[in-house]
Amino acid sequence: MNHLVALNEVQLGEIRKLAEEKRRFLGFIGETPIANDIFTILDNIGISLLEYPIRSDGKRSAFSAALMYSTEGNKELAFIGLNTADYFDNQIFALAHELYHFYTKTGSHFSRSSEEGDNLIEIKANRFAAEFLLPENTLKNIVLTEFKTTSLENKQFKTLLRFIARLHCTWWLPYRSLVRRLKEINGISDEQYSKLYMIDERDQAGEYWRTGMAINEEVFSKLNKPTNNIGTSPKNIEIIIRNFEDHLIDEDNFMKTLALFNKKPDDFGYEFEVSAEDIDEFERYFNKGGWR
Repeated sequence: MNHLVALNEVQLGEIRKLAEEKRRFLGFIGETPIANDIFTILDNIGISLLEYPIRSDGKRSAFSAALMYSTEGNKELAFIGLNTADYFDNQIFALAHELYHFYTKTGSHFSRSSEEGDNLIEIKANRFAAEFLLPENTLKNIVLTEFKTTSLENKQFKTLLRFIARLHCTWWLPYRSLVRRLKEINGISDEQYSKLYMIDERDQAGEYWRTGMAINEEVFSKLNKPTNNIGTSPKNIEIIIRNFEDHLIDEDNFMKTLALFNKKPDDFGYEFEVSAEDIDEFERYFNKGGWR
């Protein structure tokens, strides 16, 4: 089981303050979920998103996300690489995790969903992600409003599962992150936490899965599947197109760059003759994993 690692009150206060400031700056006030809007947030604050599905090689889990920087002239550019072979709710959490590294300027960063351990920065980044996506005070208010108490220790297990599933479909945090959030606000006991945390939430024959599908099949199903997207933000695609239109890249590089994101020039009204030699080159490029 993934045990909770305690941050001190000063560290927790700093994380809450940072998450609150960033949510407010981005226009998320009170009980307003970020959910899918996290992708728009990246675009708005100037982080380029690169999406590609990378599956585990069996020896260790594949990466969740990576924050990278490059310099163009005097300007620093930020990129997040997102593994879309992961479940969609994990993708959202991973992006929020990388935002902590971006906001706190901890430099380039590479993370795996299974890794945290006793790494203080990673523990802080995970706590920030949870606080950013579902603030502690908001969760406390939700619990108090619904149950007229701050403690769920006397609630039936099935009641807890339904409550977590509804939170899951509204706030788009992964199941285990929600279980941890409830423990962090002292809403559930150690015994409840252990029992809830041990559930295989992705088991389609399991009680939690059936409960979630009954509550909101469309959203719950979406959150519990990989997207396997290959792409980047529309803004970045536009930059590629304009570089071609401004003759900064030629037809060959235009086609190759778009191909990295599963797009073609004719998607945008440009039609080129592609030689058999070029097609062979494209196939060799992708078969060798040249996109990496």
